[in-house]
Formats: sequence, C-alpha cells, structure tokens
Amino acid sequence: MPDRSAPIVRGYPHLLHGGDYNPEQWRQSPQAWDQDFQLLQQAACNTVTVGVFAWAALEPAEGRYDFNWMDAIFERCRSAGLRVILATPGGGMPAWLAKAYPEVLRVDSRGRRRRWGGRHNHCFTAPVYREKARIINGKLAERYGQHPMLSLWHVNNEYSGECHCDLCSAAFRQFLRRRYNDSLDALNHAWWSAFWSHTITNWDQIEPPSREIGEFQVHGQTLDWKRFITHQTIDCFKEEAEPLRQISPGVPVTTNLMMGGFTDVDYYHLADACDVVSWDSYPSYHDRPGDYFGPLGPLWVSFIHNQRRAMKKKPFLLMEMSPGAQNYKPVCKLKRPGVHQAEALQAIAHGSDSVLYFQVRKSRGGVEKFHGAVIDHFATPEARVFREVAEVGRVLQGLDEVVGTHSRADVAFIYDYQNRWALNDAAGPINLKKDKDYDPVCREHYRPFWSAGVNVDVISMDQPFDGYKLLVAPMLYMVRPGVAERIEKFIDAGGTFVTTFLSGVANESDLAFTNGFPGPLRGVTGVWAEEIDALYDDEQVPIVAGENIAGLSGRYGANFLCDVIHAEGADVLATYGGEFYAGRPAVTRNAFGRGRAYYIAARTDARFNADFYNHQIQDLGLRRALDANLPDGVTAATRGDGRTRFTFVLSFRGEPCEIQIGPAQQGFTNALTGETVGRRLMLPAYGTLVLRSDVHEGDEG
Repeated sequence: MPDRSAPIVRGYPHLLHGGDYNPEQWRQSPQAWDQDFQLLQQAACNTVTVGVFAWAALEPAEGRYDFNWMDAIFERCRSAGLRVILATPGGGMPAWLAKAYPEVLRVDSRGRRRRWGGRHNHCFTAPVYREKARIINGKLAERYGQHPMLSLWHVNNEYSGECHCDLCSAAFRQFLRRRYNDSLDALNHAWWSAFWSHTITNWDQIEPPSREIGEFQVHGQTLDWKRFITHQTIDCFKEEAEPLRQISPGVPVTTNLMMGGFTDVDYYHLADACDVVSWDSYPSYHDRPGDYFGPLGPLWVSFIHNQRRAMKKKPFLLMEMSPGAQNYKPVCKLKRPGVHQAEALQAIAHGSDSVLYFQVRKSRGGVEKFHGAVIDHFATPEARVFREVAEVGRVLQGLDEVVGTHSRADVAFIYDYQNRWALNDAAGPINLKKDKDYDPVCREHYRPFWSAGVNVDVISMDQPFDGYKLLVAPMLYMVRPGVAERIEKFIDAGGTFVTTFLSGVANESDLAFTNGFPGPLRGVTGVWAEEIDALYDDEQVPIVAGENIAGLSGRYGANFLCDVIHAEGADVLATYGGEFYAGRPAVTRNAFGRGRAYYIAARTDARFNADFYNHQIQDLGLRRALDANLPDGVTAATRGDGRTRFTFVLSFRGEPCEIQIGPAQQGFTNALTGETVGRRLMLPAYGTLVLRSDVHEGDEG
C-alpha cells in the first residue's frame, strides 16, 4: 500500500466537516449569523463552503462590487477556527448579466433561447459569460487568495447541460475540424454518413444533433457532440479557474461532480482538470429499507465513491450530502436514526477526507426550503438532525489518522462514460427502456465484491490496468483504439479478465467491427458471438453448469440479452438450457499467456454472479476487509498507509446484526475508543464500526 497523501488542505491534517453555507441570504438578520457560528462549533464543524450562487450579492450591478459581507464571514471564520472553501459564483447568473448580454443564455435543442432564471443557465461558450466570470473570480482571488483560512477553490457548481446556440454550433464545428484533422473524408467515414445520404460536403452543414428538430440518428455525430460538451465544459472550467491558479497557486482547485446519470459530461476528463476530485452524493438508503442494490442504494454509492477515489488514486472530497430529508424526491422520507452516520462513514471508508453538507442553514424560501440542513428554520441544538450531525463531527475528530490514507484494490472495474453513451444511443438489440441497463448490469457484477468487502477501483477503459489481479468489464460495447491490446497485455502477464454479452461491438465512432464480435477481444476471449437474442421482461433462458473450475453448479437464469456464441479455443463452463440455442456455450474461459479471460454471454441472475465472483475472490486470493461472512446489507472497506490499516464495517440494515470474524484476523482495536475488539461484532440498525490494526512486515495491506 502506498504511503499516505498530504492533506488536501495544506497543513490541516483533519477530516473536513461542515458544508455549503449561504450567509448572503441572512444579511438582514445578523443574529442568524451569531447563531450559525455558535451552532457550527457545537456540531464539531471545521469547514464552510461559501459563495455558491452568490454572484448577485457580490456584484449587484455590472462592475459594482460588495465584499463587505464576505469580509465579515471570513473574519468570523478566522475567529471560530473554521476553514473556508470559497466557491466562484458562475453556477447562477445575476439578472443584470442576462438582461445586458442575452447571448449568455442557453438555447435548447428546439432552438429556443432560455429566459433568465433557475441555475446552470449559462452558455459555456459565450465569450462575455467567460469574461464576466473570470473578472468576478479574479476579484475574489485578489481579495481572499492569500487569506489564512482559505483552504480550497470550488469553481462553479455541478457543471451540466448543453447549449445549441450559434456560438456553440460554431465551436462544435471547430472541435470537429481539430478532431478529424480538417478532413471531411475522415469525418464522413467516422459518421458512416453515406447512410441515408447524410454525407457532409462543407463544415457549415454540420449542426448540433437534436431529437426534436434535427438529426439524432447518426451515432458518430451524437457521440462527438457529447465529447464536445465535455470538452467545452472543461474549457470553461479552466478559464474560470485561471485567475484562481494565477493569484493563489498553492490553493487546490476543484468542482463538484454529481451522481451518475445526471449529466453527460465525461467525469474522468473533468477530474483530470481538477487538483482534487469532489462530488455530491444524494442516495435514498432509507426510502425503501432492504433495497441495498438499487440505483440510489448503498451499493451504488460505494461504487461511485470507488470511482472518485480511483480517478486520481488518492483521497477525494464528499462536497455535498444531506443531513436530513432531500426535498426533490417523489416521496421525501426522513433519514432514519443512524443512517446519516452510516452514509458519512461510508464516504470516509471509500476514500473521502471530508463529510460536507448541503446545507448549513435551511433557506426560508425558494425551492430548497425543505431540503435537509444542519441548522433548521428553528435554529436549536435540540433538533434530532443537528444532534446526529454533531455526533458525526465528534466521530470524525477521532479519525485524524485516516487523513491521506489510501485504499488498495486488487480489482479494477471498467465503467466508461463514452461506452455508456454509445450503448444508450444504439437502436437495438433491445429498446424496451430508454437505455440499455448499463448501470444496473454494472451494479449486478459489482454486488459480490461489495457484499464480500473487497476493495474495487472503478476506472475508465483508458486508465492503467497494471497492478490489478482481476479486471471486470461488463457490456464493453465500445473498444477504443489501444484498449484491446492493453487488455491482452494484462492477461498475458497473469491477470484475469471478465467481460460479458454486448462487448467488442463497436469502435470509438460506434462503427461495428467487421471481424466478428467481440471484435478486437475475439482472440483473447476465444469466442465468436454470432447473434444476440433479446428477451422480454417476463422471459428467462436457463443456464446449466456442472461443477467446474469457475465455482458454478446447477441451473441459473439468463434474461434481457443472450449472446449466441461459438467457442473458438475457449473452455465451455456452462451452456444454455433452453431456446433454439440450447446446448450452446453460455460461459467460457480462455487461457491466454499466463492469465485467462472469461466471457459471460448473457445477463445472469444474482445467484450466478455470487457463485462466479466468490470463486474468483477465493481463487485469486483477493483481499477482503474482513474474514467474515457479511450479512445482506453490510459491507466493509479498508484504508491505510502501509503501517496502519483502518477497516470500516458499515451496516445499512434497519435491524441489528452480528458478524463473526474468522480466526485469520485478529488484533483489531476500536479506532474511536482504543478498546480491543473480539471476533464477535454486534452492530445496531445502521450501525458502523471503525477498526484499527497494525500492518506487519510481509502483509501487503
């Protein structure tokens, strides 16, 4: 395990605790500020994020600035010992900017220009928006860039969305000219534009794709449009960050990412542009108790935490979470007692060095006045949510040793945004849903690792594969240049590779491979996928396995999609037990160099995935956080620095449970109390434990 990283906040070796604070909403009530700072200290908070959406308060009219209130907040933070994450305000334009320069407003895919209002409403190409954002950001940097309490720059907020204005259309054409080296022949080939007579003969003929009023079925074009959105978002971010980096070069710069599915920005590329990865987590653990594996359940949140950590292979920041109810859900359930601490320590367990909230004080008006907050409308320390936040603060104060520690993973799991774009754009092989269930299938293949307490790095197909024992790539539909060769090198060196149905279908432009699926992976997997069968939701095809070297036995269920494959040198581990392809291979294993490649030809049920991956965990000696059979809804994860290991045991169950640790592990102490921990662990509903142990010589951590 590598040595620990330096604290994200230079010279401040503590987990950050606090959150998004909007004192500008309370400038007419100075007594509220007094309450806020008293309560922040009572809640063991050490950090506030200020300035998000504060542009109108900082620059009420063009060129007229008011920093008096921000000066006062910084001074209060200095007196209270609170670190400041200073946000730039570009996520919410003031009315004067939109009225004076209407070109800063976005145009939708129907060609309609937005009116001023809402947030994230700016055109990220408009020069005047970038200029005005750069000016206000520069003013903030000049005034606060050297302030001793400034810890981090938070640029804009939750970048998302797209714009179809003339400025963006022109920028899209320039992006394409660079991408295709000014060659229309190269673009037409990538877009396969002879189809439907879509050949482009002049760059000016290209428009952004639009499902409502234009072209949206040229998949190479829609892929390139999404790549352009990512490029333009990052370019805007860099320009907004430029004065911050120039004036205060020692202060890290970040922007907050969101949960998967809320944006089509390729977050791996946006993370590369940041000094620190940060993100906003809003799960629904408590909405449906027992739903551990759903789209907003604890398993998926662990998956995303693992992705954020793996983006830079170092700790990240949980920039926002709600300490209470979230006001935008269909049913805004209260968080049950204990859920908040489980959610907070889950982030720390998977690599966060912070627990930060939206919001500190609940707004009196507007769309978020019912969104959870540390301080409620009735500002009292007796409120249940406040008391739970204060308890989390006390727990975090006892975990300074965790700051900067790393999580070592034997498993890499490919989750790739561009692959998701291409999959979801495809017409066929199944169109019952708006997408191709990439996220749910990834959850299904990740579940056995989460349930066994195995650390996983979630990576893009462009990140390095070396250093891992197992590489899992469900539905690797798109295989970009060089990826197949790197997979071959990984397997040849002794690695184990697992991929599934609908893999190796298309290149980076969504052009189908013509050498038989799985395309460039055909040789390493030893199979040819001749056809793919789509099933209705109520259909299932049996998969039959005798006892074999992959831990499979008996009958399993296949659903959704089934590849009809030929084994070309691969060993057949299981076959289909129904349909016209009964007896044909359903699961194969192919030896390649010193390693092996598995091909799972169908979407398999939970029992299959558990049997298959639990065998891999045992066979490959993948490290588990605990030598224990964890109850359903309980997981464990580790962080350490090569000398000390911290094992986080997290229960998302609504009832108590018991865990029996095997004899192979001992020497745990409770990291918060110092008490020796035996082999029998008792966890209350939504209970958590942080166990400390020494790493001995020869132990890889």
